[in-house]
Amino acid sequence: MAPKRPKGAGAFPVPVESPAPKSPDPHALYAALDLGTNSCRMLVAQPKGSGFHVVDSFSKSVQLGAGLEASGRLSHGSMSRTVQALRICKQKLKRNKVRHMRLVATEACRRAKNARDFIRQVKRETGLELEIIQPEEEARLAVISCAPLVSTRTDQLLVVDIGGGSTELVWIDLSAVPNRDRPRAIMRLHAGFHSADSPFPTAKVVDWISVPLGVATLRDQFNDVDDDAARFALMSWFFEEQLAEFAPYKDEQARAGFQIIGTSGTVTTVAASHLGLRRYERAKVDGLRMSSDQIDAVIRRYLALGPQGRRRDPRIGEDRHALIMSGAAILQALLRCWPTDRLSVADRGLREGLLYAQMSAHGVLEDGPY
Repeated sequence: MAPKRPKGAGAFPVPVESPAPKSPDPHALYAALDLGTNSCRMLVAQPKGSGFHVVDSFSKSVQLGAGLEASGRLSHGSMSRTVQALRICKQKLKRNKVRHMRLVATEACRRAKNARDFIRQVKRETGLELEIIQPEEEARLAVISCAPLVSTRTDQLLVVDIGGGSTELVWIDLSAVPNRDRPRAIMRLHAGFHSADSPFPTAKVVDWISVPLGVATLRDQFNDVDDDAARFALMSWFFEEQLAEFAPYKDEQARAGFQIIGTSGTVTTVAASHLGLRRYERAKVDGLRMSSDQIDAVIRRYLALGPQGRRRDPRIGEDRHALIMSGAAILQALLRCWPTDRLSVADRGLREGLLYAQMSAHGVLEDGPY
């Protein structure tokens, strides 16, 4: 006798449908756009716990400051490239229905004689309203973006943001802040370096400086020097001379309890070279700690490669090979002044600082560990 087929056998199974991903609430979305001397970059994010989740992003090399060193003006070509990039940003903001945003421009627009005309052109052609921020705010935003990377064992902190047109340095004394609260004390600087009395232990900003030399402007200063090694040495010593007015410059700093956080394409590129990455991986680079000796070894390899070797190196890439040595010269000058075993690499910067500042001001971040 043939066995009986169980009831329901052979019937089509009921499909199990996974719920469609929830669209982000536009009311909860924040955007930050950073228009620098070299790049136009934007993040769209929503608050998540004590941080945020990135929903959309944009990054493009526009070289807004090309020729600025010689002419003092933004060129028609650089402005046209930048407007095209900003049109894409506008489309992303519109598609995501972003309501909370800050769109800022930095050193190139601070220095250019025709910057105001350019800002009006951007408004007319894209509808975006760019805001030219001052060096102190740029430095402060770079600092708070790095709050999650601050060690609870750090007494003295130096945050360095190497940009295309300028470099910001901020020295912060955390010794009076309880260890576990030190990252949070950095985040509270969103209200200003010299904010009113706080009921919480505060991070003390000892000094800050904005040096009008970044990877592009420093390179342009020494374009006439043909010898690769000589050009590098001149750039490094020239940058160090600009630090003479920085208060902690002459102080010898013990390596214990001292941390440098470097935020820039230069620092992340050096980290990727140190790790031997064939392709860039943010998860391996962001938060990596390197010593002065390890960084010096990478820079020596860059010099040994020469211009053509650096161009072919996949860790440096076509976009950065012309700028990496001016950035390395800045980094070497800093480590000559303050050698450390705790340089933390930050793949973050002005955009993240803008997001943290907006979200903190609106009270939408949870008060938890970063």
